[in-house]
Amino acid sequence: MINVKIETKYHGEKEIAKEDIITFSSGIPGFESEKEFVLLAFPDNDVFYALQSISTPSLSFIVTDPFSFFIDYNVQIDDATIEALSIEKEEDVTLLNILTVRDPFEETTANLQAPLVINKKTNSARQLILTGTPYETRHSLFQAKEA
Repeated sequence: MINVKIETKYHGEKEIAKEDIITFSSGIPGFESEKEFVLLAFPDNDVFYALQSISTPSLSFIVTDPFSFFIDYNVQIDDATIEALSIEKEEDVTLLNILTVRDPFEETTANLQAPLVINKKTNSARQLILTGTPYETRHSLFQAKEA
């Protein structure tokens, strides 16, 4: 097991295991040159994570498991994504959504139109842009929980 030290936006200097690095072979739209990230938990919380760039300390997306807030969230992963990420079983997939954190925090929104699809077995990932769905880039996180 090889460990790597990285600088992070929210967690200071962190030592991470090389096998925990998630690879976006095409980057994330708008950040195509950023290919390697790690998922870091925040203390005392099991819902929000930092998706931290390995190479750029200031680049970190706050992400969440959509099913914690949007029970009926339904994503069809296209064949191209299944093939690109070598997904064999549904259990191998982790879905996350990037948040736009607002002040006050209750106004934070989730991008449900472009979930991150991660193959947990291979740690390969891509952002999937959904078309023809009711999902938008800014769904209120906390209205969803109250609904």
